[in-house]
Parts: sequence; structure tokens; C-alpha cells
Amino acid sequence: MIARPWSPTLFREAARNIAAISQRLYEHGWSPATSSNYSMRLNADYCAVTVSGKDKGTLNEADVMVVDMQGTPASNGKPSAETGLHTQIYRRFTNIGAVLHTHSLASTVLTMHWPERSELVLSGYELLKALDGVTSHDTELVIPIFDNTQDIDALARDVDAAMANGRIRYAYLIRGHGIYTWAKDMTTCFRQIEALEVLLAVELERRKIGG
Repeated sequence: MIARPWSPTLFREAARNIAAISQRLYEHGWSPATSSNYSMRLNADYCAVTVSGKDKGTLNEADVMVVDMQGTPASNGKPSAETGLHTQIYRRFTNIGAVLHTHSLASTVLTMHWPERSELVLSGYELLKALDGVTSHDTELVIPIFDNTQDIDALARDVDAAMANGRIRYAYLIRGHGIYTWAKDMTTCFRQIEALEVLLAVELERRKIGG
């Protein structure tokens, strides 16, 4: 048997976890069709990530593969085209264990209907306390909005520069494309994406009624 530079047991657990989370995100309507991608850190050098082009409503353990922290495949499969946005986060933050990216209606409309905006501000919401480390509703979360591009390497560099400058906490948006968030583990990361998606839906509704 060939020794793997990651734990096969840990990989199987990550694949099961990612598949289960995919079902929950799909059921909420935040990851329609083949959109979205998810990952979990395996160790300092490798992570498990969803493969390219799979419907998130039927995603299973076989639809998760291993890549190194440069996004190079380390197991069978073709990784998501946006894998570089996951590995950038793992390289930047060594304590991060999971990354989730969704494509909801709210995130799409909020970033497309107001194209002049380069950030979205969430302030005063009790639900902000669902974010890891936030203890009060009296919080302002500024979420940067990056223009969409098929040049993932360039986008990852822009995101990394913004993180280095302290411009990004908890999440960022890609115009017409969705939201990324990350946390120490998948349980925390799912809690954050759920809270953020609900807050985005609330923001959209408030703007529709002029609030």
C-alpha cells in the first residue's frame, strides 16, 4: 500500500462532512445546480475540496478529492475551478479548517443591482453574533465586493492583498457570483454561512421595501 501524505481516515471523514453540508446548503437554495464549492483542511499541506461540475443537490463522498495548498490534484478527479480561492485562505490563515462558497439569490442581486458599491455593510443585527468571536449585536461587518473574473489566480491575489491589509473579516463577496466564508472547523463555518445568507436576504428585503 502506498503511504499517503494525509490521513485516509481523515479524508473520508472530510468527504462525508462536505457531502452532508452540501445537501443542507442545496436545500436552503443557496447552492443551486453545479454552483458553489466547499473544502476542509486535512493538514498543513493538503485539503479536501469538491470536484468540478457536480450538482450540489446530489453531491456524495466520491465527489470530493484532495489537492495540495497550491491547488495541484493529489488524488483522482478534477478540482473545482475556484480551488485557488480556498487554498489562498488556508495558506493565509493556518488556523482555518473549512471554507464554504455559496451562490444565493440575495448575494447575486445585492452585488449586481448596485454595481457601484465595492462593499456591503451589515450592522446592528443580533444574528451577527453567530460569527465566531462576535459577542454583541453592536457590530459593523464590512464585506468587500470583488468583481467577478475567470482569472482565479488574479482574484486570489487581490483577496490575499485585502486580507493582508486587514480589509476582510469573516467573508467576502464576488459580484454576481456569491459569498465566501471560512472558520476553524466545518460546524462553525456552516453556522457562519447560514447567518450570512440570512442577513443578506434580510438586507435585500429591506432595500426592496425602502428600509
